[in-house]
Amino acid sequence: MEKAVNLISLGCAKNLVDSEILLGGINKSELTITKNPEEADTIIVNTCGFLDIAREESVDTILQAAELKKTGKLSELVVMGCLSERYPEEVAAEIPEIDRIFGSNDHRQIISFLTGKDFAKDDPMFFRSLMTPNHYAYIKIAEGCDNACSFCSIPIMRGLQKSRSISAIMDEATRLASNGTKELLVIAQDSTSYGWDLEKKVYLSDLLKELNTIDEIEWIRVHYAHPAHLSQRIIDAIADCDKVCNYLDMPVQHASDDILKSMKRGLNQEGIRNRISRLRSAVPNIAIRTTLIVGYPGETEAHFNELYNFVEEIQFDRLGAFTYSEEEGTTAEVLEDNVSREAKNDRKNKIVELQHGISLEKNEAFVGKTMKVLVDQCENNIGVGRTEFDSPEIDNIVQINGAVKKGEFVNVKIEKVNEFELIGKPLQNI
Repeated sequence: MEKAVNLISLGCAKNLVDSEILLGGINKSELTITKNPEEADTIIVNTCGFLDIAREESVDTILQAAELKKTGKLSELVVMGCLSERYPEEVAAEIPEIDRIFGSNDHRQIISFLTGKDFAKDDPMFFRSLMTPNHYAYIKIAEGCDNACSFCSIPIMRGLQKSRSISAIMDEATRLASNGTKELLVIAQDSTSYGWDLEKKVYLSDLLKELNTIDEIEWIRVHYAHPAHLSQRIIDAIADCDKVCNYLDMPVQHASDDILKSMKRGLNQEGIRNRISRLRSAVPNIAIRTTLIVGYPGETEAHFNELYNFVEEIQFDRLGAFTYSEEEGTTAEVLEDNVSREAKNDRKNKIVELQHGISLEKNEAFVGKTMKVLVDQCENNIGVGRTEFDSPEIDNIVQINGAVKKGEFVNVKIEKVNEFELIGKPLQNI
């Protein structure tokens, strides 16, 4: 009888790609996949270890899976990912029900462990099975990170940057396109420093120009651009490549020079302004998504007010705000975490509330306009999709009042809006 495997993927899009690669290897073996943990002989949990809240979710998920050893048919519990990469001994000691612990990129070893066969010669990347809808896929262009941001533990977990070659990325992108993928979401810990570490140095701009030649791909979306590394050549490539969405996910983290310096971000506020100005000059209708950290050690009311005023002035299109979480092994660990939990939450709420107003105002400008929308799902003649200004899961959506097909592009006439969505009727398929 074939072994039934359930895979639970936690954390970021980079983790999701790791899970998809593993899933591809599982599908290539004699193992079967089940979406129901209670029907599984083996459960694999791909953990996130980035922030304390993510670590808690990972541990809780593993413990819930371990319970099935008592109540279900589960005989094997396997843990992989960032948490197990960073704290293997602690995880093993805390949860003895775990049978094996692997790192983030041990795909072949996991398949070998599950099947008892050596998969060393097979590359699971070739067999990657999407966990997203077929029409969009994340494509990881590098692993690890060379930046030394004071608050971030990713280099500790994932190591230094290791870029993939353009040819390897193009091979994967072409395969995805031939299987129906229309939108590629380019991801790395720092996409803007892609290719610097390769023997023959290349740049993100070179990669975007190559990806832009794939006929079946209509949208290319760039995530995790470090503002200090956003060069003019990358800005020009975003402007020149017709398939690259007028969208950039660029986490600025803060806007106070004091805090940015302590965070080791490599740019002051003026430098960030310069990058945003150049982006908007080259791509006038670009949507910029950013991420901010409030409550960093030593952040005073004055520092926070600088950040608040900056957000109010810059008017980011999309924004995520997080409260500072001390990470073991980072350089910020030695700083006194001296902003109270209450103050952190209060500051985060103020930023989020400010952004709601900005988002509503920007969305109101779309009323009466016709937008090209990619349909992510459709039920009972109500579709949900996205414009080129929105990434899946994290950004705004378009509610489509009419029959449309999942995975298709449609023109939607926008009739109403709120802070989080545009609402309209489909005109015709594109």
